[in-house]
Amino acid sequence: MLIPVVLYYIIFHYIPMYGVVIAFKNFNARKGILGSDWVGLKHFEAFIGNYYFPTLIRNTIFISLYGIIFGFPAPIIFALLLNEIENIKFKKLTQTITYMPHFLSLVVVCGMIVDFCSLGGVFNIIRELLGMEQVMFLMDPKYYRTIHVASGIWQNLGWNSIIYIAALAGIDPELYAAARIDGAGRWKQTIHVTLPSIMPTIVILLILRMGSIMSVGHEKIILLYNPITYETADVISTYVYRKGLLDSNYSYSSAVGLFNSVINYSLLLIVNAISKRVTEHGLW
Repeated sequence: MLIPVVLYYIIFHYIPMYGVVIAFKNFNARKGILGSDWVGLKHFEAFIGNYYFPTLIRNTIFISLYGIIFGFPAPIIFALLLNEIENIKFKKLTQTITYMPHFLSLVVVCGMIVDFCSLGGVFNIIRELLGMEQVMFLMDPKYYRTIHVASGIWQNLGWNSIIYIAALAGIDPELYAAARIDGAGRWKQTIHVTLPSIMPTIVILLILRMGSIMSVGHEKIILLYNPITYETADVISTYVYRKGLLDSNYSYSSAVGLFNSVINYSLLLIVNAISKRVTEHGLW
């Protein structure tokens, strides 16, 4: 049973890593990877010295940090609230409703966002009811990050809460019984029993999230951004997409992608080391 999984990772994840070498070459499709001229760190130096470099780094970090600050606690809070519901039917209905957006195509989700944010859309209708003027949200750079992060929370809230709900289900009921005997109410039970019990799960997922802080998916941004919002929406992954697929500059885009991966890996090691020292929990 394990063989297909192992083969999948070897074929689609490890073997393609050889292609990273083109980041250090001036790749020519006719000459192939081995025959292309070696240029060393030329593409890395070109990227770091690029006019867009500070903007790309800033936007990538800001969108990721907003996602961590507002998006990471959301499924934890949702799971804790859901755990307090005693009506099983209502609990299952709530779970089903919150899971549904995760299974929507990203194209569909972005289409909904465009409609909701357009002039005459839901958000502008609400603004009019509150006595405010309509705004072209997707044409204003200052709104993009909020729209990106908020829509991501809405789409993945229920799905991301599954692992926390599973962790909550594994807590020994006797711990709650002992807490009640000591006079702890619902809030104190949550603080002193529930959160400490699921803390290892929270820490591991936070480490993984911090390890991908430089990896903001390009698909959603490409479907939502435009030249006017490049100032706050353009990130490393969209830049790689434009340089690699649109401009066919494979070596340069590979160098940018490798730079991104090295930063993520370094952050993963640093955050894991800090977590082991502070909380005694880590990935290894």
